[in-house]
Amino acid sequence: MVRIVPLACLAVAALAAHAQPAAPLRLADTWPLPEHELPYAGAAPATHRLQLDLVAFVDTTWKPEAIVTAVRAAGALLAQCGIRLERAELYRFEGGDPGYRYLWTPVSRELVRRVRPAKPALFFVRDSRHVPTFDAEAFGTGNSATRPELAFTVWVTAYIRDLPVALAHELAHVLMDSGAHSVEPGNLMRDRTAPENATLAPAQCARMVEAGERNGLLQREPAR
Repeated sequence: MVRIVPLACLAVAALAAHAQPAAPLRLADTWPLPEHELPYAGAAPATHRLQLDLVAFVDTTWKPEAIVTAVRAAGALLAQCGIRLERAELYRFEGGDPGYRYLWTPVSRELVRRVRPAKPALFFVRDSRHVPTFDAEAFGTGNSATRPELAFTVWVTAYIRDLPVALAHELAHVLMDSGAHSVEPGNLMRDRTAPENATLAPAQCARMVEAGERNGLLQREPAR
């Protein structure tokens, strides 16, 4: 879904974000999701392992319980490609530039440099200041050449719908290193995320594990 935001509103919001001196950025708390809390839901044994860093701010509407529940469900959707979510950890911050609560290339690059998450990483923000405005945006090598800090990150706004499906959809974009969508009925990569769009084709899975491993985002399961 795309929301068009007037440029004047963006300018006012940007000025307001920088009007007051910011408190120092600090880590407020963490919510680890260890392996035993992330059961693998694949029909076949897992071939690859995925670890996720999750970043949010305590002064937004994002609730940690909602985030970790959605991440578990998104991991179950990726399991159809033999990908096992091995670990996820939510880091919640406070202070820092108020602009960090939005997707906006200049300050988002700075936030990634300061937080230094392992990638792929998911950022849960209030909104996006990009135009056109998307409810979630994923960055691979193709759309991060001039902003390399954002490569292999996903930014999710508070306006997102069907959060578990949306997370799996955006993570699939990152893992495949592709912005392509599908027109196949029921496919996870249709341009509209919805609960009924949840399946991945074998070719999509093959690209996901090949590109994900090549880019260091997936680790191959050890041979048994």
